[in-house]
Amino acid sequence: MTDNRDGRARDAVKYPRGVAAGDGTTNEAEIEMLVRTFYARIREDEVLGPIFNNVIGDNWEPHLLKMCDFWSSVMLTTGRYKGQPMLAHMKLKMVTPKHFDRWLMLFREAAEDVCAPETAECFVEKAARIAESLQLGMFFKPQLHDPEKKRSCCC
Repeated sequence: MTDNRDGRARDAVKYPRGVAAGDGTTNEAEIEMLVRTFYARIREDEVLGPIFNNVIGDNWEPHLLKMCDFWSSVMLTTGRYKGQPMLAHMKLKMVTPKHFDRWLMLFREAAEDVCAPETAECFVEKAARIAESLQLGMFFKPQLHDPEKKRSCCC
């Protein structure tokens, strides 16, 4: 079975336990359902909705398709996603670390509603690592953690 939108295969892809979903399976249809469920919640969220709606505006469908490609690449190693998420997020000056906490909470809720428990946990673990990486890139200030600079400031 294929998706009429662009011919992407929607059949389940099986992987050895622990490689993709926790139960060994996930598929494009599940990824798309998770992405659409999650971003529907984001759009309605009082904290994150205004940020996303301000950046994306009325052009949600291309963003959703890009996020389906992203999660397909993450979970199924399809290599479809060709973007640079760090660069995209570095432009978002209004985003704080607390926004990532909220994002991850909403993502967990959506994953648990859409996926089997083992698959949801796999998605959430990967999302948490991605969020941590983005936060390090956006908010980590090496000069605040440099022992040499701290020493010269204190004396």
